[in-house]
Amino acid sequence: MKAPAFDYLAPTSLAGALAALAEHGEAAKLIAGGQSLVPALNLRLLAPGILIDLNGIGELKGVSVQNGHLRLGAMTRHVELERSPVIRQHAPLLAEAIRHVAHPAVRTRGTIGGNLCHADPASELPACMVALGAWFTLAGPDGERRVPANAFFKGVYETDLGPDEILTAIEVPQAGTNRRHAFLELARRSGDYALVGISCTAEMDGDIMARLRPVFFAAGPHPMVADHAASVLNGRKPTAALVQAAAAALADDLSPEGDLQISAHTRIHLARVIFRRAVARLVPEAGLDGPQEVAA
Repeated sequence: MKAPAFDYLAPTSLAGALAALAEHGEAAKLIAGGQSLVPALNLRLLAPGILIDLNGIGELKGVSVQNGHLRLGAMTRHVELERSPVIRQHAPLLAEAIRHVAHPAVRTRGTIGGNLCHADPASELPACMVALGAWFTLAGPDGERRVPANAFFKGVYETDLGPDEILTAIEVPQAGTNRRHAFLELARRSGDYALVGISCTAEMDGDIMARLRPVFFAAGPHPMVADHAASVLNGRKPTAALVQAAAAALADDLSPEGDLQISAHTRIHLARVIFRRAVARLVPEAGLDGPQEVAA
């Protein structure tokens, strides 16, 4: 199918984009990389009166280190994160996760801001941002506001971004020397939508686990923080028995739905599997790599 007719505007400044958004209101749709929007247009799921193209706005692009944080411009492309030595050094979780986003052709064009604002519950980056404690900067007619990642994602394809706002940047705390990370996802084929995935960070105080933050994707309507599971391990020395108990607690943290590929019951089971694997990667010195069966 072909997209419906629409007008097109390509501002070269954030101020110009905000003015255009204010002028056209609900008839306008922002386009970043277009990897989700263009298929929706071609299927005629959307019919905006005008597309406002953000690709010519230089101030929305780039990766930099500022005041102990990484600043990621919302129009920075996935491939730029994938290749960035700054990301590998200061946000290795992102460097690992970005390779799982779709296929190379999509990563070449798709943007981090477009990915986050699309808020697909099976997407990798939203879960990473919640696990990392990122903050989002939103610009609107009344100025800027900052929103923590865990408050930005509201539901399936739903965020805290107002209809007259633009996501301009993401701030990610730099990885400290004691911060560890793990990322895993299960999919039928490389590049497919995740059946379930996990992005997590933790610190170790000697052999005691601290600040474990496991965040699941494709396990609920938005990135799901597994607080119950984390509470089993935080403040304790991880053992196989504790990891098994924590994995069992995921039933209280996740709310997956079944679909044509997988049932909700199986998603919970797979979430437990990758949770155990993730904890084993976080603390390889604990020797948790052996089989640990958890009832499905």
